[in-house]
Amino acid sequence: MSDAAAAGRAAVAAAAPPAFEARGVVFRYPGASRPALDGVDVVVPAGSLYAVLGPNGSGKSTLLRVLLGALRPAAGEVRHAGRPIADWPRRALATRIGVVPQDEELTFPLSVRELVALGRYPHLGVLGRESAADRRAVADALERCEVTELAGRAVASLSGGERQRARIARALAQEPGTLVLDEPTMALDIRHEMQILELAAALAAGGVTVVLVTHELNLAARYASRLLLLGGGGGAARGQVAAEGRPDEVLTKERIEAVYGWPVAIARHPGPGPDRGAPQVVALAASPDAKQRSPE
Repeated sequence: MSDAAAAGRAAVAAAAPPAFEARGVVFRYPGASRPALDGVDVVVPAGSLYAVLGPNGSGKSTLLRVLLGALRPAAGEVRHAGRPIADWPRRALATRIGVVPQDEELTFPLSVRELVALGRYPHLGVLGRESAADRRAVADALERCEVTELAGRAVASLSGGERQRARIARALAQEPGTLVLDEPTMALDIRHEMQILELAAALAAGGVTVVLVTHELNLAARYASRLLLLGGGGGAARGQVAAEGRPDEVLTKERIEAVYGWPVAIARHPGPGPDRGAPQVVALAASPDAKQRSPE
């Protein structure tokens, strides 16, 4: 993409309402002693790569489900593209938002092409037949995720990285304006982790809003424009916002130690590339005199 085209997309995104906006969101699971989300505010700018971070149990996946309207908060409001999420028909949302969940099981054996084609379901007419536009969208999604050569393979025969790219291709076949990824690099090797993040960054540069939930602090710092860190500790309980902002604003030594309860150092990515200078969290070995505090 040329600099002029990138600048034009950035201007359009800046003028658009946030992809997601949540204000004062509270959500509690039945029987739970405390809320899973407690007064959470989130604004995801259109066209951004936005990462949601936090320890296990901090409410990351719950927040995604609330933003998507799958869970209804006890208090607060959630909007997508300026409209209350509850007012969106589910089929309309499915044409606008592509979701790659953390876990899923395929009930029936499918080829990669068949899996990706499922992303066109919200667009199909009453007869459920693929149009030329549907076929083009599937082919484009396969190409963007570099799985075209795997189209005839059974999904069950793929490696973890191949399967994940195929699942992202299915979401892209929807031609969404927003893509939501829940732990997309979990259990992947370095090469496949980097491929997924490079793809997410390319999509964001092309105007797609990407919301990424991840435990990978360092990858998030290198690729995301903004981070949301859920507590934790350090004054922010689990389900509350510990920090939000640019990576260098969020990933500080004091804050990470407070939220994760472990001593760390903050280094800078050496580059080369656009991620040069991004903060990188280095977990330190425990020592008898190290101050360690468990998250609250």
